[in-house]
Amino acid sequence: MNPKTLAEAKQLFNSVKKGIKNIKNAEIVICPPSIYLPVLATFILTKGTRKFVLGSQNCHWETEGAFTGEISPVMLKNLGVEYVIIGHSERRQILRETDDMINKKIKTAIKARLKPILCVGETEDERRKGETFKVLKNQLQQDLKEYKLKIKNLIIAYEPIWAIGTGNPCLPEDAKEVLLFLRKNIRQLVKINAKFLYGGSVNSENAFSYIKKAGFDGLLVGGASLKAKEFIKIIKTIN
Repeated sequence: MNPKTLAEAKQLFNSVKKGIKNIKNAEIVICPPSIYLPVLATFILTKGTRKFVLGSQNCHWETEGAFTGEISPVMLKNLGVEYVIIGHSERRQILRETDDMINKKIKTAIKARLKPILCVGETEDERRKGETFKVLKNQLQQDLKEYKLKIKNLIIAYEPIWAIGTGNPCLPEDAKEVLLFLRKNIRQLVKINAKFLYGGSVNSENAFSYIKKAGFDGLLVGGASLKAKEFIKIIKTIN
């Protein structure tokens, strides 16, 4: 739920747009609060800013109906949205989303021709108990069940919950080990080569390591994306 006002959202977007004029090798997906999507869609679709594409922070698992307060994937697609984040740790933990709900959301999003960004990750307690790989494998199996050979444009975001917003990111060498595990299991589960993002206290100082050293395809940037200068530095670092 940031930024707090539409004026701030516009200013942040414009600042980032001005700061990346010479960027050629990065796709930048902006996932604002849903209430700002129509405004940013107008900016992106009518003002020649195709370096950006729109994503949503969430969607419902039905395309329409009596679900007060929810937004369907079809509605998002109609606004020009291309990506949707599904299963973010905050929705899993705070709003109690289950793997069954996440699985249904992925199915509906794909039918609406959105590209799902599936978030997976372990808690500090699970990590301490040595259950990281067990947790990740279970999330993949449950979230992607019944989708063998049917998924295209799948993106997996590894977000160790213990690293989000803590300033204590996962070490690149540890993240690389997780990435190799995820790649192996995705190939076994859905028989495709997905793209993988790292998310969890990403900043301009560690961004390069996750792309160049750990081998991730991109980053899921949280708090740093609200600081235009820092976000621009992250983009330039990995471009």
